[in-house]
Amino acid sequence: MSRLALLLGICLLLPGCGYLNSWVRGTDNSVPPSELTEIPAPLTPELRWERRVSSGTGERFVDLVPAILGGRVFVAGHEGDVSSLDATTGEVLWRVDTDLPISAGVGVGEGLALVGTIDGEVLALSAVDGSERWRARLSSEVLAPPGAADGVVVMRTVDGTFTGLNASDGQRRWVFSYTVPALSLRGAAPPLLAQGLVIAGLDTGKLLVLTLENGVPVWEQVIAPPRGRTELDRIVDIDSAPTVVRNLLFVAAYQGNVTAIDLSSGNTVWSRDFSNHNGLDADLNGVYLPDEISTVWGLEVRNGAPLWRQEALVGRRLSAPVVAGDYVVVGDFEGYLHWLDARTGQLRGRVRTDNQRIRVAPQYVDGLLYTLDDGGTLSVWSGI
Repeated sequence: MSRLALLLGICLLLPGCGYLNSWVRGTDNSVPPSELTEIPAPLTPELRWERRVSSGTGERFVDLVPAILGGRVFVAGHEGDVSSLDATTGEVLWRVDTDLPISAGVGVGEGLALVGTIDGEVLALSAVDGSERWRARLSSEVLAPPGAADGVVVMRTVDGTFTGLNASDGQRRWVFSYTVPALSLRGAAPPLLAQGLVIAGLDTGKLLVLTLENGVPVWEQVIAPPRGRTELDRIVDIDSAPTVVRNLLFVAAYQGNVTAIDLSSGNTVWSRDFSNHNGLDADLNGVYLPDEISTVWGLEVRNGAPLWRQEALVGRRLSAPVVAGDYVVVGDFEGYLHWLDARTGQLRGRVRTDNQRIRVAPQYVDGLLYTLDDGGTLSVWSGI
């Protein structure tokens, strides 16, 4: 077996290539988790409801992201279970056991709840009652949650293929492919569907924009050019979805940059050296994201200048953040949620959901904060 093939195999098994760096170089460069200290006059979020809603992620290190739409929460587990719950009360509205090895989801739109599998299949269920609407075969494994809008379902597979399917019957409408690098992180950025476009970061460090209707490239831009001598040093994956605030699109790359782009023209507004692989969020005042050692940063929207940084959570393997009113919320590897002041970065509150890692970003919808841990427990918080 070649050395590169061995590296690829290990990267498929591990949750992130930070571990791979240590193995290759013969040193353990992981940062020990910071101890949590008492927060003066902390916030007191109220637990609205909590329920084990899925079989979780298992040992697959996949991001099974819940979806919230129309007063419902849609969740999936690695053992093939897909459920819909009332977002306010947690009442189970329907549950389907598909017996499929689910590796991506849930995507919702066009009246569908969509999941992808390790075997390269997409399953479309009715968002109303969970009945199967259609299923379709794709070219390879699905790790990015599907997207659906304007009559089109967009799927991304790990072999570098984007596929547009009819939302009505799953028939193929278009295919776009690119060449994947020899070595990359385990994961794939979900496509963002906005303004009739498909927007996605690639594991080549580029941002790709296609038309939603027919998959024709609109523009492509290098966000993070590969640097360094080795294949490992040249990894510049964009593994998280871009975030749009008004007409600015924000995207970040591992071992690369965080960049603001004018969505109408594709021109770069600003770019800053930064390494991030799990995602960001933004509002009218700031862009918020953890770096690769889990220092949390707030950056100025207009020029990328630092607003603040919070080092109290270093080493805690944070999720991507979510803006929740005046706060930025992140989850960590021990099941804690941390509230940071969006203006100053100060820690303002903390709760523990369970002892399972919170891998996917919390979501903030209609004044409620939703978080799903790796064990499949969904917690919903209010009162802030």
